[in-house]
Amino acid sequence: MRKLYYVPIIHMEPDLGSVATGINRISSVICGEERWNRHKQTVSDFWNSIANYIDSLGDINLKIYQDGLMANSELGLKIIEEGARRGSKNHEIVLKLIKKGGEIRKTEDPSLLKEEYGHIVKLSQSKSFLERGLAYLQYKMRKARLMEERDKFIARTINETLQDGETAILFIGAYHNVFPRLSKDILVKEVKEQEKVKGYFDELIQGKDKNKFEELAKYLISPESPNESWVTNNKPE
Repeated sequence: MRKLYYVPIIHMEPDLGSVATGINRISSVICGEERWNRHKQTVSDFWNSIANYIDSLGDINLKIYQDGLMANSELGLKIIEEGARRGSKNHEIVLKLIKKGGEIRKTEDPSLLKEEYGHIVKLSQSKSFLERGLAYLQYKMRKARLMEERDKFIARTINETLQDGETAILFIGAYHNVFPRLSKDILVKEVKEQEKVKGYFDELIQGKDKNKFEELAKYLISPESPNESWVTNNKPE
């Protein structure tokens, strides 16, 4: 039997590296400064909730798959340590798991990551409205297919490297679609419901339903129980 904790994540500024300032500026314009600042606090509290959940599991030896991790062993560890030094709560959690005996595993295809990062850099560093519009159109034309290619690679990696009897954890962006591509013999537990995390983002950007936004924000920071049922490909056992 193979098991996987599925954590649909929300990226913090330290996770974004050199493009963080540009993304923060654009997002503040789109969402409004007050709403965006509220979001950043919600994200911080979200990660505290995730950390508390993982602590509640006790000393469990997990295999770790991480959004954006394109190496394992010593290089992978350096990537995680650098992220933790920058203040990434995601990487701080991973580093703590490693110290408790967890093992990081290469999760992503470097060429696909490099391509997506290139699009994000162009978008975040655009100086004019025209430049930003062109960068956005280029990214939009490629984004869906690029995400699909990444998801297929991640799912295939987990399917091929997670061994019988092992338990793993996957930290992955909420808009990724890895879950349905996992092998049917892998039991999955969503630490946070992916659809609710995505719904929060939709409300953050679109701002159509204030009550729904507040409800979803509250869900993100609420404590989670480690006793939820395991499922396989979204179908209860």
